[in-house]
Amino acid sequence: MELFSPATHRWFRQNFAGPTAAQAAGWPIIAAGRNVLITAPTGSGKTLAAFLWSIDRLMGGEGLG
Repeated sequence: MELFSPATHRWFRQNFAGPTAAQAAGWPIIAAGRNVLITAPTGSGKTLAAFLWSIDRLMGGEGLG
């Protein structure tokens, strides 16, 4: 979660116990600007993994990356 802006990090922690394995594995790759295909069971957070980084950037996030 340190890759995200403080506001996104705070929102995530208020709404989720922590990142899923799919999210934890995918976010560093996404943050590095690389392509990644995340495969995991339904309900594993793949959609949030895919979009949270972009949403954070669109909202003016100042995280790493």
